[in-house]
Amino acid sequence: MITRRELAALVPALGFAQVKEEKKLAPYYPTPETIVERMLQLGSLKAGEKMFDLGSGDGRLVIMAAEKFKADATGVELDDDLYKQSSERIKRLGLEGKARIVHGDVLAQDYSPADLLTVYLLPSATEKLTPILEKQLKKGTRIVSHDFPFKNWQPEKIEDIPDDGEGRSHTLYLYRR
Repeated sequence: MITRRELAALVPALGFAQVKEEKKLAPYYPTPETIVERMLQLGSLKAGEKMFDLGSGDGRLVIMAAEKFKADATGVELDDDLYKQSSERIKRLGLEGKARIVHGDVLAQDYSPADLLTVYLLPSATEKLTPILEKQLKKGTRIVSHDFPFKNWQPEKIEDIPDDGEGRSHTLYLYRR
């Protein structure tokens, strides 16, 4: 039987792929547009505010924040294909001045200018993210988490949304630092 070390030595590309896969904090699962809008409404996003979507996927939250809410919106996405897809869509829509996607790890970013953060990450990811946000976020920053609460934070509001037509319900958690 070949050991993990031997396999990594034999196939460096596979070793890189494994490291990158381990950095992923959640699988890509697109948020329905109705829930995207509700997350931004619950977070009371206002024109000109700085909004970050952590694990931005195809960029739908960032795009709606910039287009409909007139916010300064930034997404953070690790996946190469999703980063390219969302960046190209922003460019096609002419939103480069108001929306952007950072190609990187959500655990290695500076969120200190944020007025609103949106998050759709697994509980294990929010646990890793919590100390970073507690250190970086300014007083009054709002956080809206989709389906998964932050373990040791007390939500200001919880909103249960019944089946939106896709066969499942959603829960949104609003926090304020």
